[in-house]
Amino acid sequence: MAEQTFVEAEIWTVAQTDQGNVVLVRPKGSEIAVPIFIGQLETQSILIGMGGVEVPRPLTHDLVVSLLGSLGVEVSRVEIHDLREGTFFARLLLRAQGKDIVVDSRPSDAIGIAVRALCPVFIAESVVEEAGISVNLVAGMRGTEAEATLFGEPRFEQSSEGSEEPRQGGEAKPPASASSDKRTELLRAELEKAISEEDYERAATIRDKLKELED
Repeated sequence: MAEQTFVEAEIWTVAQTDQGNVVLVRPKGSEIAVPIFIGQLETQSILIGMGGVEVPRPLTHDLVVSLLGSLGVEVSRVEIHDLREGTFFARLLLRAQGKDIVVDSRPSDAIGIAVRALCPVFIAESVVEEAGISVNLVAGMRGTEAEATLFGEPRFEQSSEGSEEPRQGGEAKPPASASSDKRTELLRAELEKAISEEDYERAATIRDKLKELED
């Protein structure tokens, strides 16, 4: 078997579609992103991790990262390494006491851990070639009927949940006179509210605005 080639990627956005919740993994510097359909709870956890939202009690991914840290285990990177019969596969690459450890994982769990551990995410070029779509086509099409055509046949991870009807609602815009810090504070409050209401499409939009302010 030929050796796999990986490219570093970013978690570009998380959105809600007519076919379910989707996380888009985008190779850095590329105009292509890979959509992976995931469950509702996994979507919420990833958005919380990406937004740095404080939660009263640790979620499962928070617990995993805390546990690994307590044991002196480093999360070196995560890899989305395969796509077989419409199912994505991922793994965690850990480092403990000078030894490398590879652990099988669902993509959503790997991503949920990566956004908390702040470790790099890599995706196999073969997966990008098979499942990638143009980011230019994705932009501005969330929540529309054209989305189903855009994403085509949904490709899931190792387990998935059914889709939900998209919720309505737009992002609350802070006053133009607000300082950058104030805008960030207001947007974080809106992000927490959107997540608590399970309005993941709105949460993803707010998270993108926060990222623009922080860059």
